[in-house]
Amino acid sequence: MRFHRAVQGSQPTTANHSSAATRLILWSEDSGELVLVLPDDAPAGLATSAGAGTPTQPLVEILAVGQGRANANTRNTATAIGARLRVLGHDVTSEDGWTTVRVFQGDAVTGLHVTSHLRVRANGSSLQSWTSVRNDGSAPVVLQTVSSLMIGRPVGAVPVADTLSLEGRSEWVGENRWAWTSLSGQDGLVGLDLPAHQHQDARGARSLVSTGSWSSGRYNPAGVLLAEGGPGLAWQVEHNGAWRAELGVRLDESDDEVLVLGLFGPTDDDHAWTRVLGAGESFESVQVSLAASSGWQDALAEMTRHRRALRRNPRRPAVVFNDYMNTLMGDPTTAKLLPLIDGAARAGAEYFCIDAGWYDDGGDWWDSVGLWEPSVSRFPDGGLRRVTAAVRAGGMVPGLWLEPEVIGVRSPLVERLPDEAFLQRHGVRITEHGRHLLDLRHRDVVKHLDEVVDRLVECFGVGYFKLDYNVTPGVGTDQDADSPGDGLLQQNRAHLDWIDGVLARHPNLVIENCASGAMRSDYALLSRLDLQSTSDQQNPLLYPPIAAGALVGIVPEQAANWAYPQPDMTDEQIVFTLCTGLAGRLYLSGKLHEMSPEQAALVAAGVDLAKQWTSRLVDSVPFWPLGLPTWSAPLVAAGLRSADESLVVVWWRGAEATELDLDLPAGAVDIAYGPPDDGWHVTRDADGPVQLRIPAGPQARVLRVRHAGLT
Repeated sequence: MRFHRAVQGSQPTTANHSSAATRLILWSEDSGELVLVLPDDAPAGLATSAGAGTPTQPLVEILAVGQGRANANTRNTATAIGARLRVLGHDVTSEDGWTTVRVFQGDAVTGLHVTSHLRVRANGSSLQSWTSVRNDGSAPVVLQTVSSLMIGRPVGAVPVADTLSLEGRSEWVGENRWAWTSLSGQDGLVGLDLPAHQHQDARGARSLVSTGSWSSGRYNPAGVLLAEGGPGLAWQVEHNGAWRAELGVRLDESDDEVLVLGLFGPTDDDHAWTRVLGAGESFESVQVSLAASSGWQDALAEMTRHRRALRRNPRRPAVVFNDYMNTLMGDPTTAKLLPLIDGAARAGAEYFCIDAGWYDDGGDWWDSVGLWEPSVSRFPDGGLRRVTAAVRAGGMVPGLWLEPEVIGVRSPLVERLPDEAFLQRHGVRITEHGRHLLDLRHRDVVKHLDEVVDRLVECFGVGYFKLDYNVTPGVGTDQDADSPGDGLLQQNRAHLDWIDGVLARHPNLVIENCASGAMRSDYALLSRLDLQSTSDQQNPLLYPPIAAGALVGIVPEQAANWAYPQPDMTDEQIVFTLCTGLAGRLYLSGKLHEMSPEQAALVAAGVDLAKQWTSRLVDSVPFWPLGLPTWSAPLVAAGLRSADESLVVVWWRGAEATELDLDLPAGAVDIAYGPPDDGWHVTRDADGPVQLRIPAGPQARVLRVRHAGLT
């Protein structure tokens, strides 16, 4: 990081650039710079050029009741408080591979003291950001919006019309549907001839909003901005609840349009969030991150490295077998599990997770969960302990599925716990799909959940938990909160505190993040947890775009893609689903114990490849030789690039034979995983495109490119 104090008149003339300003270059790469500008008489801001004048867009926007916006709009920019902020100072510290810049600003009208925290990753072009607000005034301030980060010209001084936005839609079993939107298009930020309208900013925005506690239930909390033919900027919101990302247009002092990116946690307009900040009280926004590079794929590679740096306790990504998907489907018994355990062990699995149903004695457990005590009828001879002992005897670590944040409406705990232990609206417990939702701020809830986890670890030797979350409470709870959104934010943070406590007591636990598949896929959770279920999708032909798209938002070693081979599948079908698993972290299911020796060997070969590639997986970055797929694309390809090798998964979902050329990293190419009777033809002239001839599908393969020195 470099520092530069601009002297009067030393920079190109702009209306606001005559006064001195401190400039801190946060990073400087071939793709561009990111500069923190600290003026003497204007708000702090970020610029993408060291020579730029005072940024049009302030670093922080704060909307509060009675203060509002300085200029009318339906966005969260041009707020009165944001425009009034003035720099009070800054400091810089370095620790553990991060340099943190804190910028202190104040608002003379409200007495708010605002601190921006910018954590810049060493030897990279990425940062993490959040905002702290303290009320140093004498009167309460009702906050409606506090930005985590605002940046103007996020991909440099390119026209708004020449900018693209990558955005991902998401829903249950239909995750990671990424698409590019041109900001000049009908769904973008159309040209409005703003200078002709009294030099006003645009009033609308292109916004992505996710509500409730499924952070990725509507949109993925990540995206990319790309200047056509130029640099890319990846962003993400690191919050396990409600958030907003918005793009808007402002005018600078020269009447040039400025694209603005704003990243937020919950807001009043979107999420019924307000927070009454009394005198002396503080509030902290959610965390967000940016990563920049020369193009969109390189920006996502940089974000992948950044996400790894955020992880608190990264561990070797072992192969997990889970009994659920297309296998036991929530109906485990001793008789069903013992042969399945043997099959998983022979295939090479290292963890064996018993999924839903292990606690059920009645056969209809959905709305009765909450005690998390092993069934007697399902495990009659030796109990659950016999099953977990068999897992250990097979050389695997036993795991259990758990949905800790809910209580079924028929659970005995409904009467045992006080009303205050449940999320409520207007004094009534929130109910969704036969469940109440626990309020993790309540000490009785934390005590109950801690006792459950500790008992299962100590009594059954559980070393793995799959934590699921299948319902969401809507905007939140008004119990002990200034607003429903405030209550939900407190609940989200209490959830993280509970996880931190579990891992402090049991540091060797491996925890999978799951919420109806990938409905809560964010780096508030994934910075703490080991892996993320990428979907509940049961159709192997629909999974490839989900798996390929997961790599936009999740590091490869955490992207747990189901592979569920079955004995009634053909070899090609077995390979197809294994290839999906190998596109990230292999997550295995299927009735392996019923397979023929040849089928079992085919599964074991896929597991062996996953294990052989483990040391590369944890350093790999994703790439997409054909770009990101549409949902119905017949051809899908996703690659993982390490220093000396790349693996590329190619799925062909068409019914007829096909041929294509793939631009892959330089090096020799072969098929790393496929069936014994391989009908694919793979050729390459020197380091040119790889030519593929694929028979009638559906079919899939894992290609390997052996190269040296490529990073």
